[in-house]
Amino acid sequence: MTAPTPDTDGHTVSPDAGALVVDRRNGKVGVVMGHVGPYVQLRPPRGGREWDVPPEDVRAPTPAEELSAKVAVANRRWGR
Repeated sequence: MTAPTPDTDGHTVSPDAGALVVDRRNGKVGVVMGHVGPYVQLRPPRGGREWDVPPEDVRAPTPAEELSAKVAVANRRWGR
């Protein structure tokens, strides 16, 4: 999964659909579902309601955040 990265001018480039990212405003981890207007649409890794985030408020997850999200998805799959 790709994470947001600055381009050569230092502007944030929006992540691709499927990327795991963190909303800097509230610390929530989400999967990029797409882009609508100026916003990146995120959905919780375990599913649920999407929310909009300005691209500059999206960052790559830490290894711990990424692992936690993946464990939550696996637990849901196994009914835990």
